[in-house]
Amino acid sequence: MVTIYDIAKKTGFSTTTVSKALNNYSDVSEKTRQKILQAVEDMGYLPNAHAQSLSTKKSWTIGVMFAEDNEVGMKHPFFSAIIESFRKNAEREGYDLIFASRNLRNRDISYLEHFSYRGVDGIVVICSDPQDPQVQEMINSTIPIVVIDMNNQNCSLVYSDNIEGGKLAVNYLHSLGHTKIAHIAGDPSTDAGAERIKGYNKAMNDLKLPIPEGYLINGGLFSINEGKEAMEKLLLLDDVPTAVFVAGDHMAIGAIEVIKEKGLRVPEDISIIGYDDIEMAAYITPKLTTIKQDTDMIGFQAAQLLMNQILQKKKLFVSKKIPVELIIRESCSKKEN
Repeated sequence: MVTIYDIAKKTGFSTTTVSKALNNYSDVSEKTRQKILQAVEDMGYLPNAHAQSLSTKKSWTIGVMFAEDNEVGMKHPFFSAIIESFRKNAEREGYDLIFASRNLRNRDISYLEHFSYRGVDGIVVICSDPQDPQVQEMINSTIPIVVIDMNNQNCSLVYSDNIEGGKLAVNYLHSLGHTKIAHIAGDPSTDAGAERIKGYNKAMNDLKLPIPEGYLINGGLFSINEGKEAMEKLLLLDDVPTAVFVAGDHMAIGAIEVIKEKGLRVPEDISIIGYDDIEMAAYITPKLTTIKQDTDMIGFQAAQLLMNQILQKKKLFVSKKIPVELIIRESCSKKEN
């Protein structure tokens, strides 16, 4: 088995320098670190986890907390993509992930108690209720933490520019000639839902477009069925919209299904634009025009923010707003006069 002494002999550095490089000490130059890491890779060195824990006073684990309700969490492709990106970046730095979900409550133990018992070095919180007392308990603790898809929290944050995303969607529909634009919103109790509503309202106001009663409808927690239910209500209006901005791709898929069931066509009769750019969006019929969230960048930035806190051994308060992008496919078309 390759040891730290073998790495030292191969590189010509002391075992102390090798150890510091492997544990990300700041007094090792980047050139030295890279030479040591290359030797580690070439020789197949695997550090002993227990020894690392004793020498660095770290567990090399990160707690992951997520919600599983209503297709939110691991079952939602947007959030699973973020978790995968976060995992890759965390593992690259030598960390393993420990998952906890809402079923902990059945064991009469809080998330913070669970993660504290497991001795995690930091916590990432994904897609949870910002008003949840247990989530707030973690946020207000001294453990390094980063929260994804929330804002205005007492910790480091990574989130998409949802206001800009809402504006992008409305402005694109208007550029196609649509003036009767409805919004199937995510529940306003979620930060993402509330911010996309703000973007919709701001764009409609800037364009001096009216928002008739019933055009802004709560689509709930971003599921296909909730999208179907919301679209059914829009189709019952006396003045049916010609275009709908939907706050999530799953809801948009549900909306398209209802439109087809009613004998109408997308986009000829009603244009639909979604949000997220999940993989399925490019394969449904018609292919879904949507606002893309950069899941790779969100996961990367979250991992970097958490690693920095762990290395500095203190909680940091940094916000990273990730840009969004309009992806044009087939579900929107020009409004025919």
